[in-house]
Amino acid sequence: PTESRPQHTPATSHSHLNGSSTPVRSNGNLSSINKPRVYTERDYLLPSMLYRSSSLSRSSTEKDTNVPGPPSETICSMVLQILLPFLLAGLGTVSAGILLDFVQNWEVFLEVSEIFILVPAVLGMKGNLEMTLASRLSTAVNTGKMETTREKWTLIVGNLSLKQLQATVLGLLASLVAMLLGWMAEGTMPLNHIILLCSTSLFTAFITSLLQGILMVGVIMGSKRLGINPDNVATPMAASFGDLITLALLACSSQWFYCFMDTYPYVLYLVDLVLLCLIPLWINIASKHPATHILLRTGWEPVITAMVISSVGGLILEKTVSYPNLAGILPYAPVMNGIGGNLVSIQSSRISTNLHFTFSPGEVPVDRAGCFNPCRTFFGSGANHRSAKVLLFLVIPGQLIFILAIHLMKGAHTLPSALFTFLFIFASLIQVSSLLLIADCLIHLLWRKQKDPDSYAIPYLTALGDLFGTSLLALAFLLVLFLFFFLLGDFLFSMFCL
Repeated sequence: PTESRPQHTPATSHSHLNGSSTPVRSNGNLSSINKPRVYTERDYLLPSMLYRSSSLSRSSTEKDTNVPGPPSETICSMVLQILLPFLLAGLGTVSAGILLDFVQNWEVFLEVSEIFILVPAVLGMKGNLEMTLASRLSTAVNTGKMETTREKWTLIVGNLSLKQLQATVLGLLASLVAMLLGWMAEGTMPLNHIILLCSTSLFTAFITSLLQGILMVGVIMGSKRLGINPDNVATPMAASFGDLITLALLACSSQWFYCFMDTYPYVLYLVDLVLLCLIPLWINIASKHPATHILLRTGWEPVITAMVISSVGGLILEKTVSYPNLAGILPYAPVMNGIGGNLVSIQSSRISTNLHFTFSPGEVPVDRAGCFNPCRTFFGSGANHRSAKVLLFLVIPGQLIFILAIHLMKGAHTLPSALFTFLFIFASLIQVSSLLLIADCLIHLLWRKQKDPDSYAIPYLTALGDLFGTSLLALAFLLVLFLFFFLLGDFLFSMFCL
């Protein structure tokens, strides 16, 4: 006779989402806890009952039967799912780079140079909010927490309201940081420039956040219907043409506000007042949903820190383009920064989903319990090791395509130089490999500290991508310029000697 084994059966009630009493299944008997749930900073966007216990915390006789495992996929299917969104995102950043190269000669960019500081900050902030939203909803879809209409709209409405609140506050802070960095660099900052930066940043952040948030929800729900893993497509699709739309709106609104700055200055004040007065509305809506209520208190640290880091990258960009010989960096900056952020966001979302499936909050795999070993990120048989190698491999052909696309869109009839192409790709490989290593370490560290990686990791990673990308790209341009003058001097010296 076979011995019956006890099975671990997780509770299936979803009342955790609204804070009502939670049925708990114990030894086959259903009991009810009538006390309302009190949410704390250590709670997650998903109910704790929906996290699977790890193999370290349950006995060998226990087995999960009602909780589905993480989506399984081959390397071929992974590449096919990632490739199209990756190329679309790359073409979006290429278009943004060409647009930035075009608008740099507009009057507002020439008169208010602090807008160059604002560009990486606003683009990075937009990417952080979109990708954290995409990562949270992708995890919810993969773990089956958006099946019912109530669950679906609870998460969507709460997250979109929180996103609008964060976009408004961060838009204001981004303009203040740009003002501070500009004042530190130049030693002066006119009041009308401060108002222009605030109006431009607030207006751009609010409109792009609203439009792209709605679009992102549609992408994730469409991926679910088509049977595609949202972790592979949501984050790059969030950035596909988001950079282009955000940069176009930033340039147009700044030029528009610049025209009104002297004749109708009250327009700028009115825009700021209306958008800031909407903050209580977003707080009220987001606080009604337990999934986002905790993020009203705990979700600010990563996005604010990331915005400051991106602003430092913007300061590097502003100082670089101030030299005429280095002005050609502008078309390539969004490509370098965007591609690195897109790739590491895919990996971040995948690792986070795997941890949600496999381990309880605070528990990590055995090989991650000790000191961090960089070799484990790329060498191993797990799905995350394979995806890290795939994402790093995509850098070389992807950047070759994007460099060629930039030259074709600029109307160039010759191929880019071999030296520049090599340095650009080498810098991109350093950037992406560094980000993948940091992501592997950071996400497991956050999970060990019982913080949700979906909300914390991506802002830090994309901001570091902006900082690394801008710095490495400026270094590559300086190296090309140095080698050019060195070879030119050597050639002229040889001519005179002859």
